[in-house]
Amino acid sequence: MQQGLVIETQRRHSVVQLTDGSRITCISKGRGIQLACGDQVSISTSSDKEGVIESIGERTSLFYRADSFKEKLVAANVTQVACIVAPLPVYADELLNRWLVCAEASNVKAIIGLNKVDLVEAAATANALARYKDMGYDVIPFSAKFNDAPMRERLLGERSVLIGQSGMGKSKLLNALVGSEAQRTNEISQALGSGKHTTTFTRLFTLGDDHQTWVIDSPGMQVFGLAHYSRLQIQQAFPEFRDAIGKCRFRDCKHLHEPNCALRELIAANKATEERLTYLRKFCGEGEAVPHYERH
Repeated sequence: MQQGLVIETQRRHSVVQLTDGSRITCISKGRGIQLACGDQVSISTSSDKEGVIESIGERTSLFYRADSFKEKLVAANVTQVACIVAPLPVYADELLNRWLVCAEASNVKAIIGLNKVDLVEAAATANALARYKDMGYDVIPFSAKFNDAPMRERLLGERSVLIGQSGMGKSKLLNALVGSEAQRTNEISQALGSGKHTTTFTRLFTLGDDHQTWVIDSPGMQVFGLAHYSRLQIQQAFPEFRDAIGKCRFRDCKHLHEPNCALRELIAANKATEERLTYLRKFCGEGEAVPHYERH
Protein backbone atom coordinates (compact mmCIF):
# COMPACT_ATOMS: atom_id res chain seq x y z
CA MET A 1 0.00 0.00 0.00
CA GLN A 2 1.34 3.42 -0.96
CA GLN A 3 0.25 6.99 -0.14
CA GLY A 4 -0.34 9.67 -2.72
CA LEU A 5 -2.05 12.90 -3.71
CA VAL A 6 -4.81 13.02 -6.34
CA ILE A 7 -3.71 15.57 -8.94
CA GLU A 8 -6.27 14.84 -11.66
CA THR A 9 -9.73 13.30 -11.80
CA GLN A 10 -11.64 11.95 -14.80
CA ARG A 11 -14.69 9.89 -13.92
CA ARG A 12 -13.33 6.66 -12.39
CA HIS A 13 -9.77 7.31 -13.56
CA SER A 14 -7.36 9.52 -11.62
CA VAL A 15 -3.72 10.52 -11.66
CA VAL A 16 -2.01 10.15 -8.28
CA GLN A 17 1.34 11.67 -7.34
CA LEU A 18 3.23 9.40 -4.96
CA THR A 19 5.41 10.61 -2.12
CA ASP A 20 8.56 10.16 -4.23
CA GLY A 21 7.17 12.52 -6.89
CA SER A 22 6.32 9.84 -9.45
CA ARG A 23 2.85 9.68 -10.98
CA ILE A 24 0.56 6.74 -11.57
CA THR A 25 -2.85 6.34 -13.20
CA CYS A 26 -5.42 4.74 -10.92
CA ILE A 27 -8.99 3.54 -10.80
CA SER A 28 -11.23 3.72 -7.74
CA LYS A 29 -12.14 0.57 -5.85
CA GLY A 30 -15.92 0.40 -6.08
CA ARG A 31 -18.45 3.07 -6.91
CA GLY A 32 -18.65 4.32 -3.33
CA ILE A 33 -15.40 6.27 -3.61
CA GLN A 34 -15.82 9.78 -4.99
CA LEU A 35 -12.51 11.53 -5.52
CA ALA A 36 -11.52 15.15 -5.77
CA CYS A 37 -8.23 16.80 -6.63
CA GLY A 38 -6.36 17.33 -3.39
CA ASP A 39 -7.46 14.06 -1.80
CA GLN A 40 -4.82 12.09 0.08
CA VAL A 41 -5.28 8.43 -0.86
CA SER A 42 -3.97 4.97 -0.18
CA ILE A 43 -3.36 2.87 -3.28
CA SER A 44 -2.36 -0.64 -4.17
CA THR A 45 -0.36 -1.16 -7.35
CA SER A 46 -0.71 -3.83 -9.97
CA SER A 47 2.29 -2.58 -11.94
CA ASP A 48 4.58 0.43 -12.05
CA LYS A 49 2.02 2.25 -14.22
CA GLU A 50 -1.36 1.34 -12.76
CA GLY A 51 -2.93 1.39 -9.32
CA VAL A 52 -6.18 1.01 -7.39
CA ILE A 53 -7.34 3.64 -4.91
CA GLU A 54 -8.37 1.72 -1.81
CA SER A 55 -9.31 4.57 0.55
CA ILE A 56 -9.38 8.36 1.01
CA GLY A 57 -7.75 10.15 3.93
CA GLU A 58 -9.73 12.49 6.19
CA ARG A 59 -10.51 15.76 4.44
CA THR A 60 -9.94 19.16 6.01
CA SER A 61 -12.30 20.77 3.49
CA LEU A 62 -14.44 19.83 0.51
CA PHE A 63 -15.56 22.32 -2.14
CA TYR A 64 -18.32 20.99 -4.38
CA ARG A 65 -21.62 21.78 -6.06
CA ALA A 66 -24.93 19.93 -6.06
CA ASP A 67 -28.43 20.17 -7.46
CA SER A 68 -31.51 17.96 -7.24
CA PHE A 69 -29.98 15.40 -9.63
CA LYS A 70 -26.30 15.05 -8.85
CA GLU A 71 -23.27 16.43 -7.07
CA LYS A 72 -19.87 17.29 -8.49
CA LEU A 73 -16.76 17.36 -6.32
CA VAL A 74 -14.38 20.17 -7.25
CA ALA A 75 -11.50 20.17 -4.74
CA ALA A 76 -10.54 18.70 -1.38
CA ASN A 77 -8.24 19.94 1.38
CA VAL A 78 -7.99 23.48 -0.02
CA THR A 79 -7.46 26.54 2.14
CA GLN A 80 -8.61 29.10 -0.41
CA VAL A 81 -11.09 29.58 -3.25
CA ALA A 82 -9.83 32.03 -5.88
CA CYS A 83 -12.79 33.34 -7.88
CA ILE A 84 -11.52 34.64 -11.23
CA VAL A 85 -13.57 37.30 -13.03
CA ALA A 86 -12.85 39.72 -15.87
CA PRO A 87 -14.39 42.76 -17.59
CA LEU A 88 -14.80 40.87 -20.87
CA PRO A 89 -16.61 38.63 -21.35
CA VAL A 90 -18.87 40.02 -18.65
CA TYR A 91 -18.90 37.74 -15.61
CA ALA A 92 -22.14 36.56 -13.99
CA ASP A 93 -22.55 38.22 -10.61
CA GLU A 94 -24.90 35.48 -9.38
CA LEU A 95 -22.28 32.82 -10.10
CA LEU A 96 -19.68 34.81 -8.16
CA ASN A 97 -22.07 34.95 -5.22
CA ARG A 98 -22.66 31.21 -5.41
CA TRP A 99 -18.92 30.56 -5.20
CA LEU A 100 -18.55 32.92 -2.26
CA VAL A 101 -21.44 31.28 -0.41
CA CYS A 102 -20.02 27.80 -1.05
CA ALA A 103 -16.60 28.89 0.24
CA GLU A 104 -18.12 30.39 3.39
CA ALA A 105 -20.28 27.32 4.01
CA SER A 106 -17.22 25.11 3.48
CA ASN A 107 -15.20 27.15 6.00
CA VAL A 108 -12.69 28.08 3.30
CA LYS A 109 -11.63 31.67 2.70
CA ALA A 110 -12.35 33.24 -0.66
CA ILE A 111 -10.60 35.89 -2.72
CA ILE A 112 -11.67 37.56 -5.96
CA GLY A 113 -9.13 37.89 -8.76
CA LEU A 114 -9.92 40.60 -11.31
CA ASN A 115 -8.11 39.58 -14.49
CA LYS A 116 -7.53 41.64 -17.66
CA VAL A 117 -6.96 44.92 -15.82
CA ASP A 118 -5.19 46.15 -18.96
CA LEU A 119 -8.61 46.56 -20.61
CA VAL A 120 -10.31 49.96 -20.46
CA GLU A 121 -13.47 48.27 -19.14
CA ALA A 122 -11.60 47.09 -16.05
CA ALA A 123 -12.18 50.32 -14.10
CA ALA A 124 -15.96 49.87 -14.18
CA THR A 125 -15.62 46.22 -13.14
CA ALA A 126 -13.36 47.21 -10.24
CA ASN A 127 -16.00 49.70 -9.09
CA ALA A 128 -18.67 47.00 -9.25
CA LEU A 129 -16.50 44.69 -7.13
CA ALA A 130 -15.88 47.34 -4.48
CA ARG A 131 -18.94 46.20 -2.53
CA TYR A 132 -17.28 42.84 -1.96
CA LYS A 133 -14.33 44.61 -0.35
CA ASP A 134 -16.82 46.14 2.07
CA MET A 135 -17.92 42.60 2.98
CA GLY A 136 -14.33 41.65 3.81
CA TYR A 137 -13.28 39.89 0.60
CA ASP A 138 -9.93 40.74 -0.97
CA VAL A 139 -10.14 41.81 -4.61
CA ILE A 140 -6.83 41.37 -6.44
CA PRO A 141 -6.39 43.20 -9.77
CA PHE A 142 -3.95 41.47 -12.14
CA SER A 143 -3.24 40.63 -15.75
CA ALA A 144 -2.48 37.02 -16.66
CA LYS A 145 -1.10 38.33 -19.95
CA PHE A 146 1.15 41.12 -18.67
CA ASN A 147 1.56 40.89 -14.88
CA ASP A 148 0.43 37.89 -12.85
CA ALA A 149 2.58 38.84 -9.83
CA PRO A 150 -0.28 40.17 -7.63
CA MET A 151 -2.21 36.94 -8.01
CA ARG A 152 0.86 34.73 -7.70
CA GLU A 153 1.69 36.43 -4.40
CA ARG A 154 -1.77 35.66 -3.01
CA LEU A 155 -1.54 32.01 -4.03
CA LEU A 156 1.85 31.27 -2.46
CA GLY A 157 1.60 29.32 0.77
CA GLU A 158 -2.05 28.41 0.11
CA ARG A 159 -3.83 25.40 -1.32
CA SER A 160 -6.14 27.13 -3.77
CA VAL A 161 -8.79 26.13 -6.26
CA LEU A 162 -9.25 28.46 -9.22
CA ILE A 163 -12.86 28.83 -10.26
CA GLY A 164 -14.41 30.95 -12.96
CA GLN A 165 -16.51 31.04 -16.09
CA SER A 166 -15.05 30.21 -19.47
CA GLY A 167 -13.18 33.15 -20.96
CA MET A 168 -12.10 34.72 -17.68
CA GLY A 169 -8.44 33.81 -18.32
CA LYS A 170 -7.90 30.97 -15.84
CA SER A 171 -5.93 28.90 -18.34
CA LYS A 172 -3.70 31.82 -19.24
CA LEU A 173 -3.07 32.49 -15.55
CA LEU A 174 -2.27 28.84 -14.96
CA ASN A 175 0.18 28.77 -17.86
CA ALA A 176 1.89 31.86 -16.46
CA LEU A 177 2.12 30.21 -13.04
CA VAL A 178 3.26 26.70 -13.91
CA GLY A 179 4.47 26.82 -17.53
CA SER A 180 6.06 23.53 -18.54
CA GLU A 181 4.31 21.66 -15.74
CA ALA A 182 0.98 22.33 -17.45
CA GLN A 183 2.32 20.77 -20.64
CA ARG A 184 3.58 17.74 -18.73
CA THR A 185 0.10 17.20 -17.31
CA ASN A 186 -1.41 17.64 -20.78
CA GLU A 187 0.65 14.71 -21.98
CA ILE A 188 -0.58 12.50 -19.14
CA SER A 189 -4.18 13.53 -19.82
CA GLN A 190 -3.93 12.66 -23.48
CA ALA A 191 -2.73 9.20 -22.51
CA LEU A 192 -6.03 8.78 -20.65
CA GLY A 193 -7.92 9.78 -23.79
CA SER A 194 -9.19 13.14 -22.54
CA GLY A 195 -7.73 15.31 -25.28
CA LYS A 196 -5.79 18.53 -25.02
CA HIS A 197 -8.35 20.91 -23.54
CA THR A 198 -7.28 22.31 -20.20
CA THR A 199 -10.80 23.10 -18.96
CA THR A 200 -12.64 19.79 -19.31
CA PHE A 201 -11.63 18.36 -15.93
CA THR A 202 -9.89 19.26 -12.69
CA ARG A 203 -6.11 19.30 -12.19
CA LEU A 204 -3.74 20.07 -9.34
CA PHE A 205 -0.38 21.78 -9.76
CA THR A 206 2.27 22.63 -7.17
CA LEU A 207 4.15 25.92 -7.10
CA GLY A 208 7.62 26.33 -5.64
CA ASP A 209 10.12 23.74 -4.49
CA ASP A 210 8.53 23.00 -1.12
CA HIS A 211 5.33 21.59 -2.71
CA GLN A 212 3.24 23.36 -0.07
CA THR A 213 1.46 25.60 -2.57
CA TRP A 214 -1.31 24.01 -4.59
CA VAL A 215 -3.24 25.47 -7.48
CA ILE A 216 -6.21 23.39 -8.60
CA ASP A 217 -7.61 24.34 -11.99
CA SER A 218 -11.31 23.58 -12.37
CA PRO A 219 -13.40 23.56 -15.56
CA GLY A 220 -15.13 26.77 -16.58
CA MET A 221 -18.51 26.72 -14.82
CA GLN A 222 -21.81 28.19 -15.98
CA VAL A 223 -23.91 26.63 -13.20
CA PHE A 224 -23.20 26.04 -9.52
CA GLY A 225 -25.89 24.47 -7.34
CA LEU A 226 -26.00 24.84 -3.56
CA ALA A 227 -28.53 22.10 -2.78
CA HIS A 228 -26.14 20.38 -0.36
CA TYR A 229 -26.51 23.19 2.19
CA SER A 230 -29.36 23.78 4.60
CA ARG A 231 -31.23 27.08 4.77
CA LEU A 232 -29.35 28.07 7.92
CA GLN A 233 -25.96 27.23 6.40
CA ILE A 234 -26.74 29.41 3.38
CA GLN A 235 -27.97 32.28 5.52
CA GLN A 236 -24.84 32.19 7.66
CA ALA A 237 -22.68 32.16 4.53
CA PHE A 238 -23.58 35.83 3.94
CA PRO A 239 -21.18 37.65 6.29
CA GLU A 240 -23.08 40.93 6.34
CA PHE A 241 -26.32 39.19 7.43
CA ARG A 242 -24.81 36.54 9.71
CA ASP A 243 -25.29 38.30 13.06
CA ALA A 244 -28.88 39.22 12.21
CA ILE A 245 -30.07 35.70 11.39
CA GLY A 246 -32.80 34.64 13.82
CA LYS A 247 -33.43 38.17 15.11
CA CYS A 248 -36.42 39.04 12.93
CA ARG A 249 -39.76 39.65 14.65
CA PHE A 250 -41.32 36.60 13.00
CA ARG A 251 -39.65 33.20 13.11
CA ASP A 252 -40.75 32.39 9.55
CA CYS A 253 -39.76 35.82 8.18
CA LYS A 254 -39.24 35.77 4.40
CA HIS A 255 -37.30 39.06 4.52
CA LEU A 256 -39.68 40.72 2.06
CA HIS A 257 -42.05 43.25 3.64
CA GLU A 258 -42.52 41.88 7.16
CA PRO A 259 -42.23 44.42 10.00
CA ASN A 260 -39.09 44.38 12.13
CA CYS A 261 -37.09 42.25 9.71
CA ALA A 262 -33.53 42.31 11.02
CA LEU A 263 -32.04 41.72 7.57
CA ARG A 264 -33.99 44.53 5.91
CA GLU A 265 -32.97 46.85 8.73
CA LEU A 266 -29.35 46.26 7.69
CA ILE A 267 -30.23 47.33 4.16
CA ALA A 268 -31.98 50.45 5.44
CA ALA A 269 -28.82 51.28 7.40
CA ASN A 270 -26.66 50.80 4.25
CA LYS A 271 -24.87 47.86 5.86
CA ALA A 272 -26.09 45.40 3.24
CA THR A 273 -27.56 45.50 -0.26
CA GLU A 274 -30.93 44.52 -1.69
CA GLU A 275 -29.14 42.47 -4.35
CA ARG A 276 -27.40 40.27 -1.80
CA LEU A 277 -30.64 39.72 0.09
CA THR A 278 -32.27 38.64 -3.17
CA TYR A 279 -29.50 36.08 -3.65
CA LEU A 280 -29.94 34.86 -0.07
CA ARG A 281 -33.66 34.25 -0.58
CA LYS A 282 -33.10 32.56 -3.95
CA PHE A 283 -30.33 30.24 -2.73
CA CYS A 284 -32.31 29.26 0.37
CA GLY A 285 -35.30 28.42 -1.81
CA GLU A 286 -33.22 26.09 -3.95
CA GLY A 287 -31.93 24.25 -0.91
CA GLU A 288 -35.44 23.73 0.47
CA ALA A 289 -36.68 22.25 -2.82
CA VAL A 290 -34.48 19.13 -2.67
CA PRO A 291 -33.41 16.63 0.02
CA HIS A 292 -30.52 17.83 2.17
CA TYR A 293 -27.17 16.23 1.37
CA GLU A 294 -25.05 14.69 4.10
CA ARG A 295 -21.41 14.13 3.22
CA HIS A 296 -18.54 12.95 5.43
